[in-house]
Amino acid sequence: MDKKTLIMGASTNPDRYANIAIKKLRANGIEVVAFGIKAGIVGDVKIDTERIPYESIHTVSLYLNPKHQKQYYDYILNLNPKRVIFNPGTENPEFFNLLENKGIAHELSCTLVLLSTNQY
Repeated sequence: MDKKTLIMGASTNPDRYANIAIKKLRANGIEVVAFGIKAGIVGDVKIDTERIPYESIHTVSLYLNPKHQKQYYDYILNLNPKRVIFNPGTENPEFFNLLENKGIAHELSCTLVLLSTNQY
């Protein structure tokens, strides 16, 4: 199954978890698109700074704290992903409710752990 993933909060800094997640997802053969406040490239993935209406997003993996998520609620909801992963530190009950109302699954998890345990 194709699990095309959007990394929200992408960074070119190799110490950031979003950066590590991009590399691990690609190493697992998963198509990745990325959004961040600064343009750049991680491996073969371009970090976009515009809200592109990507097609066929399966998973959105959040690396934005709750106060920064609010401005992206509509953007993410309109992508209509199958699920949104709230990585540690991104938990947001307000956004959980919006996702549930639209029938989009969400989970409090860690993309890196899911990948390392073959549960992604």
